[in-house]
Amino acid sequence: MQEFDIETLAVRAGYDQTGEQENSEAIFPTSSFRYHSAAQAAARFSGEEKGNVYSRFTNPTVRAFENRLALMEGGEACVATASGMSAILSTFMGLLQSGDHVVSSQSIFGTTKVLFNKYLSKFGVEVTFVSQTQSSEWAEAIQPNTKALFLETPSNPLTEVADLEAISKIAKDNDCVLIVDNCFCTPILQRPLEQGADIVIHSATKFLDGQGRAIGGAVIGSSELIEEPVRGFMRTAGPTMSPFNAWIFLKGLETLSVRMEAHCQRAFELASWLTDHPAVEQVFYPGLESHPQYELAAKQQSAGGGLVSFRVKGFQDQAWSVIDSTKMLSITANLGDVKTSITHPATTTHSRVDPQERLQAGITDNLIRISVGLESIEDIKKDLARGLDRLI
Repeated sequence: MQEFDIETLAVRAGYDQTGEQENSEAIFPTSSFRYHSAAQAAARFSGEEKGNVYSRFTNPTVRAFENRLALMEGGEACVATASGMSAILSTFMGLLQSGDHVVSSQSIFGTTKVLFNKYLSKFGVEVTFVSQTQSSEWAEAIQPNTKALFLETPSNPLTEVADLEAISKIAKDNDCVLIVDNCFCTPILQRPLEQGADIVIHSATKFLDGQGRAIGGAVIGSSELIEEPVRGFMRTAGPTMSPFNAWIFLKGLETLSVRMEAHCQRAFELASWLTDHPAVEQVFYPGLESHPQYELAAKQQSAGGGLVSFRVKGFQDQAWSVIDSTKMLSITANLGDVKTSITHPATTTHSRVDPQERLQAGITDNLIRISVGLESIEDIKKDLARGLDRLI
């Protein structure tokens, strides 16, 4: 279906109708599959014959989600996992070995940084953190044993935009794999594989689902990088996406295009409004001309995304006061939902990060992150104004 536009792929691709002739994709909530003979069972387990074996690593519903997302991202293969973090874990466990080195942006999700520092280090993998936006630091951090470069763009929560073309060249010049977390833009706004990335990672929990209903992740790239290394790890270690969750994500993909357009429209309007509020010190949104990487974002992304962060004038008490004054917004660390959410990154998503590292990444105590949902933008602004107006 490569001939179709991405909006059509999101609705139609990746699924083969069963003999029941259903119009909506079926769910296959089964742990195992029956074979016509012992010989067929042996052929399936050996890989000689393609087909379902066991739902830990082969399931028709999960496969439909994988196929659809791979086509939308422009990749050859996709592995669905139990969560976004298990997608990251499966990627690095599948591709790396003891003694390898990774260069990572310092502007990544707090739990990802904990995974690198606390757990991958146990297996002899070293990680060097560099600036998301200074390509020269990436080149300087390369070592003879560097195997992978990792980043998320835009970053969480400051929406820093990495130069994918420049960092991709660094990766290729040094025979490294460039891995990009694309969960904030989704393939609707940005396709990193077309801009030089080798692997794209998603937390499907976020915008791909779009309604906060299920946990899941995905890894997309070439068959060479995905099938044996990542799928092999997933098959053995078992961080598997459930068929029911895969079906939810399939349904989420169907509306992804129209949702992302609406998220972006509201986020831009909110960011513009926050910029003019006297209680706001600074706003971070790639769609604003005031954003440090505005021109780069306009080149790499088709819109600014649904995430807005801002610093209030004051400290943690003032930030918490704004959050606690809301009546409609959801105080939760999840994002990508149709319900607007608000959180304090320093004490939630990045609370397990070393305080000094947190400050180096720009995550200050007066920073608030908002994932802009699909409610009335006027109601969102009014809800935030309850607390912001008290700080004037």
